[in-house]
Amino acid sequence: MPTLRAENPKEKQLSIIEQRRAIMRGDAAGRTKVEVRKSSQAELEKGEITFDDLKFDIEKDEPFDAEKLTDTLRFLNGRKVKLSGYILPSTLFKETDISEFVLVRDNLECCFGPGAALFDCVMVEMVPGKTTDFVTRPVTVEGKFVFDPTKYQYPPGVGPDGASHFAIFRIEGVQVR
Repeated sequence: MPTLRAENPKEKQLSIIEQRRAIMRGDAAGRTKVEVRKSSQAELEKGEITFDDLKFDIEKDEPFDAEKLTDTLRFLNGRKVKLSGYILPSTLFKETDISEFVLVRDNLECCFGPGAALFDCVMVEMVPGKTTDFVTRPVTVEGKFVFDPTKYQYPPGVGPDGASHFAIFRIEGVQVR
């Protein structure tokens, strides 16, 4: 990856952490800034959320700290939600009657496990009697949003590159469309 440099050559070179933050903001070397699509308060009240609503201040592979969760995340915990994304195929063992899967922001890059941001994936566990089938197009999952800081922790609490968790969000799914 090329090193990001400040516009003015006399300015100091960005550190790796500053480079990563610039990339996440969309400020990296000629890239167009990615539009943030957070839900309005009315949409949040109806449970219509986006992956941008799940963002909080944490670096990739940084140990999880519950103090960094946003008020929006605290508000969503335990509520019925609808979230669109992609079923991550590498986590599946079958293509039909799927009861658990990882929902990711997009299918263009890694969004799960080591090297991914905690807010870029949501574990989906379908409620008893409900399943879905694998598709390559975006899906919308409906169900109860749960913040779960214990279930998806790396044993014994430290994983690759110092990460403490591979996921912290879950949806107890009732429908996948």
